[in-house]
Amino acid sequence: MSSSLTITVPASTANLGPGFDSIGLALSKYLNIQASRGDHWHFEHLSPELKELPNDESHFICQMAQKTAAIFKATLPPLTIKMQSDIPLARGLGSSAAAVAAGIELANQFCGLSLSTEEKMQIGTRMEGHPDNIGASIYGGLVIGVYDGEKTKLVHISSLDVDIVVLIPSYELKTEEARKVLPNVFERKKAVQASALSNVFLAALLTGDYELAGNVMEKDLFHEPYRIHLIDRFEEMRKCARNNGAFGTVISGAGPAVLSFSEKGKGEKLAQSLQARFWDCEIELLSVDQNGIQVSESSFHHDSLSS
Repeated sequence: MSSSLTITVPASTANLGPGFDSIGLALSKYLNIQASRGDHWHFEHLSPELKELPNDESHFICQMAQKTAAIFKATLPPLTIKMQSDIPLARGLGSSAAAVAAGIELANQFCGLSLSTEEKMQIGTRMEGHPDNIGASIYGGLVIGVYDGEKTKLVHISSLDVDIVVLIPSYELKTEEARKVLPNVFERKKAVQASALSNVFLAALLTGDYELAGNVMEKDLFHEPYRIHLIDRFEEMRKCARNNGAFGTVISGAGPAVLSFSEKGKGEKLAQSLQARFWDCEIELLSVDQNGIQVSESSFHHDSLSS
């Protein structure tokens, strides 16, 4: 059993347009926690955005760790945790899934569970309810998965040869609020069309047909038509991105972050163009994280984030 360690978990984006609740992609923004045994649970938050989170065992990460330990009837010792993150909360970039993954790993390490990557993913999917964000945070790269309520089947692709630009608005959008606007049922014809768009999108993306991938990824029928009104200036963002080299622009997860994909090498110009237009948003050029969750014996410094 470990005594002190550092866990690094990547951010993630889900759906990528038509892959609702089934496609996830790990991104180069990170949650870092340094954990060691203590007399009681205590969290020290080193990033300003985390300051409002609780510092005792009511913390979400502690709850996920304890739930994992309980599955195996293991006893999780109290931990002292230093935590920093550059994953913004409630923006559609997988902050919740990263926390779930971190909690599972804490139980794995400090209870000596020796969980495989697949076992962590199965536990995480049961906690999250779908495999997209949690699969990406655990495996890294691109994941395509299906969860039947008991078991997850997942395909993992380590990387994509694309540039990714994310627009992060200053306001939050809770996932539960974004889900409330979705219909409970779809007529068969519409569901078939939506599923076909997802199939073609993946095939085009993985074979490098970016023009086709961008065309179909912007025609989602499962969630984007119902969520667009929740995101200020979304259509304007999509049009600006397309005019500056993006082959596709979609809502990241439940939003409000917006994700644009471009061919490799075109992302920097795209990011600059979007920043000039949407100066009140945080614009970042990101890459695909290929590693997923990582555990090390090293510690991190307060004044630096993993990248």
